[in-house]
Amino acid sequence: MILLVTNKRDVTSDFVVLEMRRRGLPFIRLNTEDLPQHELVMADGDPGRLTLNGPCGNLCLPEVTCAYYRRPGSVAAGGTEAAAAYVMAEWSAILRSLWNALEGRWLNSPFSILRAEDKPRQLAAARRMGLTMPGTLVTNSFDAARAFLADGPMVAKPLRHALIDDGKVGSIVFTSRVAELEAGDADAVRRAPMILQREIPKRSDVRVVVIDDRVFATKILSQAHDETRVDWRRGVRLDLVHEVMELPAELVTACIAVTHDLGLRFAAIDLVEDEDGQFWFLEANPNGQWAWIEQRTAAPVTAAIVDALVGGRVG
Repeated sequence: MILLVTNKRDVTSDFVVLEMRRRGLPFIRLNTEDLPQHELVMADGDPGRLTLNGPCGNLCLPEVTCAYYRRPGSVAAGGTEAAAAYVMAEWSAILRSLWNALEGRWLNSPFSILRAEDKPRQLAAARRMGLTMPGTLVTNSFDAARAFLADGPMVAKPLRHALIDDGKVGSIVFTSRVAELEAGDADAVRRAPMILQREIPKRSDVRVVVIDDRVFATKILSQAHDETRVDWRRGVRLDLVHEVMELPAELVTACIAVTHDLGLRFAAIDLVEDEDGQFWFLEANPNGQWAWIEQRTAAPVTAAIVDALVGGRVG
C-alpha cells in the first residue's frame, strides 16, 4: 500500500494518482485538511498500529510500504477560534506521530525535507560535491550588503519564504537584481537576513529533477523575455520555451550526490547555464514542483516517482 500525503487542491498529486491507477497499484491519498472527518485508533498508543477511517478510505499503517509527502494542507477545524486552534494542534500532534512511524518508508521524510530546506546547507553540500556556485553572502547588514554590491552585480532572494501572505492577497518574492543601495534602504535591509549572490550572465536556466539515480534536466530559455531574465518564474509566461537537455555526466553525478548528501531521494535542483556554457548551482528544493516539466517536455517524471514508490530503481 502506497500512502500519498497532500491536500485536495494539489494537481501534482493528481498525476501520481492517475499513474498508480493505471498500474493497478493499491494506494491511499490522505488530504490532511480532512483529518477531523476521520476516526482514529492507535492501539496501545503505538503509532505503528495507527488506523484511520474516513474520506481517505481505510488506512492501516502497518500495510504502508512507501509514502510520498507532497503538500499537506492545514487541518480544517470549525467552532470558536480557541476550539479550532485546539483541534488543529491535536491533529498536528497525530501527524507528527504518523511522520515518525513512517520513517524509513518515505520517498523524502518530512524531517529530511525540513533539514534540506536550509539553503546554506544546500550550498555547503553542493560545494562538497564540486559544483560551481555564485559568490554568496547571507546578511542583514547594510554595510556588508553595500560592500558586496561594490564588488560586482548582484541579485537578492529570500532565505526561506518566497511568499508574503497578508491573509488577503499573497505576493511572491522573486529573485531580483539589486542595482544600487542607498542610505534610505538601510532599515529595510536590517529587518531580515537575505541571500545576496553574484549575478551570472545567463544563457538559460536549468531545472534538474533527481529521483533516486534518475535525472531529468530541462533547459528553460529565460533570456527570451525581459521579465524572466533574472527569475524565470516572473510573469508566468505560457510561451516560455522548455527543452529536454543532456547534462554532462559529471554534473549528473554531482546532482545525484547533492540530493543524497541532503538525505533525500527526490530533489528539484536549480542551475544556471552561463554564456560560456558553464553550469552554476543555485539551490535544491527538497519538495519542488515538477508536473509542469512533464507537461511541457513529456519527461516521464511521474513514472519515475511511482517506480521509486514501489521500489523500482532504473539508472
